[in-house]
Amino acid sequence: MGSVKGWAAGLLLAGLAAACMGQALTKQPASVYHARRMALAAELKGGAAILFAAEEPVLDFMPYRQNEDFYYLTGWNEPGAALLVVAANEHERGYREILFLPTRNLRTETYTGPKLDAESPGVTTATGVDAVEPMAMLPVELNRMIDADRRLAGNLWTQLDSAPARALMSFTAATFGVDQPPPAHDVTTMTMPLREVKDEGEVDLIRKASDASIAAQREMFRAVKPGVTERAIAGKMTAVWMEHGCERPAYAPIVGSGINSTTLHYSNNSRTIEDGDVVVVDAACEFSMYASDITRTVPANGHFTARQREIYEIVLGAQQAAIDAFVAGKSKINDYYHKDPDSLDVAAYNYINTHGKDLHGQPLGKYWMHGLGHMVGIDVHDPAVYPAVLKPGMVFTIEPGVYIPEEKIGVRIECDFLVGADGKLIDLDAALPHTADEVEAAMRGK
Repeated sequence: MGSVKGWAAGLLLAGLAAACMGQALTKQPASVYHARRMALAAELKGGAAILFAAEEPVLDFMPYRQNEDFYYLTGWNEPGAALLVVAANEHERGYREILFLPTRNLRTETYTGPKLDAESPGVTTATGVDAVEPMAMLPVELNRMIDADRRLAGNLWTQLDSAPARALMSFTAATFGVDQPPPAHDVTTMTMPLREVKDEGEVDLIRKASDASIAAQREMFRAVKPGVTERAIAGKMTAVWMEHGCERPAYAPIVGSGINSTTLHYSNNSRTIEDGDVVVVDAACEFSMYASDITRTVPANGHFTARQREIYEIVLGAQQAAIDAFVAGKSKINDYYHKDPDSLDVAAYNYINTHGKDLHGQPLGKYWMHGLGHMVGIDVHDPAVYPAVLKPGMVFTIEPGVYIPEEKIGVRIECDFLVGADGKLIDLDAALPHTADEVEAAMRGK
């Protein structure tokens, strides 16, 4: 009898430990995630959505990161789970939500830490989902629902690029004795518009990511000097993010000096900074799954040359032109080909193309080769259909740039902006230097 009690106590302690692990990220109240699942169900038109969590990484040096849509709907940060959301219909079926948890592997947990399963004490409270069942019950539940309403087989929504989702669809076909799995629709077309507008809790987490990223950028201003490696700068910034409670960079840090400043997503960070270089530093972090995205451009020796300053001020002017053109509910972002008169891209491009020349007397517009910005949220490039109309509650970047390889000058200035409830833009990175003079002052420690 004593051994049974010991096993039960061990299970309880493991469950509590796992629940504590789940709180390593700052989560919103369970009611927030439940409301998101209800909002998804409202779009299903009597259908069902099945989403799968990210799997445990195979390699020890790959940290776990949850699938963005799964986290948005659950706040659950353990691998191998699945979520079933079933919309009510006119045939007496009410709304249902079930979280399916995988069978525990106690041997693996000695390396990765304890996890919860459907039998763990307090699991429903810990997950915040109405019902929790073993993963083995997912095909059973889906079979039962389709058997009760065969129309459901044509109204299933899931992640089309997910191996578990494809396996589930194939097995569901087998349970009905047919060769072809039921047609699955892309659930991201429904989660994407839900994720575009951030609630207050999400904005708070993005602000925390921005604050930590700002602190790291300030460390960068002090650290950039001739003779220092790009990688050393990235390392110093990473340390600041960790000190501020962030779990990871939001993307591979970009520290591009000299000619590397003209490569848009340069991330080798292998060069040693030289006197006279301009250095593009595009580096920010995540706080509890929510990202920031900041770029600043600095002179290696603390002083822009006349030409570097000229290009810098043109890029800053383009950013300001986009800000000045902004109208909530009308303005759009990421109009790559500059064809939409309501896009902020057009305002920024026109500024760049009418200010300054290259060494051959040609306009600078051709030296800006990317969109003006993108949505920011659980993913640093949160999903949207571009050009996207900018509405209150959206968070996005404005990041014009000019990259001239023959002059070894690349300049990008990027800030995160929130569209406030009043329709006005809020610069989440306002505490950072923006102007060339402010950048030089920051490098002097002022």
